[in-house]
Amino acid sequence: MIRVVLIGGGNLATHLALAFQKNSKIELVQIYNRSLNRIENKFNSIPKTDALESLLPADIYIISVSDSAIKAVSAKLKKLKGLVLHTSGATDCSVLTNQRTGVFYPLQSFTKNSSLDFLNIPICIESNNSTDNIVLEQFAEMLSKKVYFIDSKKRKKLHLAAVFVNNFVNHMYHIGEEICSENDIPFDVLYPIIDQTAKKIRHLSPIEAQTGPAFRKDTKTLDSHKIELNSNRLKIYTLLSEAISNIK
Repeated sequence: MIRVVLIGGGNLATHLALAFQKNSKIELVQIYNRSLNRIENKFNSIPKTDALESLLPADIYIISVSDSAIKAVSAKLKKLKGLVLHTSGATDCSVLTNQRTGVFYPLQSFTKNSSLDFLNIPICIESNNSTDNIVLEQFAEMLSKKVYFIDSKKRKKLHLAAVFVNNFVNHMYHIGEEICSENDIPFDVLYPIIDQTAKKIRHLSPIEAQTGPAFRKDTKTLDSHKIELNSNRLKIYTLLSEAISNIK
């Protein structure tokens, strides 16, 4: 059994804690957070601390805090003998200053009230030596069937790609929902086309799946849409339409 200390109390940390509790091969021995009252009640049975100098002995310490805080937290863990990991997609492994370091990056969008099955979440891993690579791979495979060795340089590129396909796409959903709401149209009318678009790219490349007035260079429809948009939406619509129109 692998003993784990979890450092953090945000969305990802909460999902990790839940996954560890359900896994018979992992023992969550402690949770750290600066504010103990932010740790959810469902973890009342797990020892907690708000002092980094009071962390319990463990095989793995997972730093799941904001990217800007990772280095400072790591600097306070230098006496630990376990493997120290961070969970950031955009942060280099070298920011960790401990003797044994690595990255444990679950590639998913985490919201506290949205349930997830870690078995199908890709986990990208990296460590600073071959021995810890083996430990980290075994640990990741206890949670997911999709484990990838990806170094810091490639992980940053992957994180960038994820921002485009997740965060930016979700913002498009937000704009679509606003337009529907403003015109007394139920947003769920769009669910089938959202689902179909996501399904298509599993067997077609995104370019092959692309449709719409910009792709067809239908200027009449494009112009009629632009008349309906406020200045902020018009900027987004124009930029994306031009990018699609320029696809060769």
